Amino acid sequence: MTERQTVIQDLFVAGAHPGASGSGRVRLQTLVLIRWIAVIGQSFSVLLIRFGLDFEFPFLPCLLTILASAVLNIVLAVQYPATARLSDRGAALFLAYDLLQLAALLYMTGGLTNPFVILILVPVTISATILSVLSTAALGLLALVFTSLLAFWYLPLPWGAAGLAFPSLYVGAIWMALTLGIVFMSAYAGRLAFETKRMSEALSATQLALSREQQLSAVGGIAAAAAHELGTPLGTIHLVAKELSRDIEADSPLTEDIELLVSQTERCRDILAELSRRPGDGDDQFRKTTIVGLVEAAVEPYDLGTIRIVVVPQTGHPPEVPRSPEVLHGLANLTENAADFAMAEVRLSIYWDTPEITILLDDDGPGFALDVLKTLGEPYTTTRRQRGGMGLGVFIATTLLGHSGAQVEFSNRVEDGEIRGARVAIHWPNGIIDQGLDG
Repeated sequence: MTERQTVIQDLFVAGAHPGASGSGRVRLQTLVLIRWIAVIGQSFSVLLIRFGLDFEFPFLPCLLTILASAVLNIVLAVQYPATARLSDRGAALFLAYDLLQLAALLYMTGGLTNPFVILILVPVTISATILSVLSTAALGLLALVFTSLLAFWYLPLPWGAAGLAFPSLYVGAIWMALTLGIVFMSAYAGRLAFETKRMSEALSATQLALSREQQLSAVGGIAAAAAHELGTPLGTIHLVAKELSRDIEADSPLTEDIELLVSQTERCRDILAELSRRPGDGDDQFRKTTIVGLVEAAVEPYDLGTIRIVVVPQTGHPPEVPRSPEVLHGLANLTENAADFAMAEVRLSIYWDTPEITILLDDDGPGFALDVLKTLGEPYTTTRRQRGGMGLGVFIATTLLGHSGAQVEFSNRVEDGEIRGARVAIHWPNGIIDQGLDG
């Protein structure tokens, strides 16, 4: 590989540091389009100032500077496909050139006294939304250097017949405003892009969890449907085998084989009976259950004996609800989280005689930390960093439960002025959770 190929690969392939706030990858076509907009705007402004306002300034050097950006854009469009993506470093160099070109134009058209000097914020703001913190900091520093140089060295514009001298205090104020603008805009845009990226990743994790739960539910439905269909022919085989065992003589050489056939058909019937109890979407009897059955199915995998999982329904006949993958996965996530912090017991109390269905999930652990309690339900909020948690479990649970119409509230149980454990209250307004049974 030649040195030129190595440089190109570094600019178009290498990504940003994994811990960077930016994605480290941006489409070349996007930055080229932004530069074309800048080229058109710069050309219009230069022509307007020269021929509309009749100002005398280095007109030809300005056009050549703008033309250089246009030529570079054409070369990039011809040399690389529309799907090409720049690395973090490549995009930073791309925007650094734009800063340099803009600084050159401002030098020839009044420096900081040029009203268009505000455009020096644009490359830094773009960097903050798509690149890493390091690249944005480097471009921000470069913009500050150019701004500082333009405060002292520039070719003045002929403001009127007698000329117009800007006081140094005014130029200094412009420099200060641009400096603050660069810092504020880059910090704000960077933070906004970071939060958007985190939310996008969290939603992707939620969709993956829901898809997995739906696949499991679908497999359960297929198994239950198969068990239902195979039940009749297997029952016939079992009946015939039993009749043969009664009719055949005890000392017959076929007796042992027939007894084996009977025992195996009984075993198959037991297996099919177990499969038929696994709910799915194939039939109405597999699509719905009671709210108590739904909770018991969600928490069953975590009732392993070390931490007791107790389901306490109110007395009376529980309402029927759809066997929703969203609710199953959401309740399972919250139960797992409670079991991780509980000392001995996790209790799920179920109420339905009010205008809403309510599930209170209580544990006897240390409770939620007060600094975390306010942000629970947001992505990447966790109280177990040391255990390797990423803070997505509760977010996924609240998102999936919210999709079913539930309202989720987090609090601590306080008795005698002391925290006795954490509480998660899940409320479904009357008629919301059972709407899926109408379809």
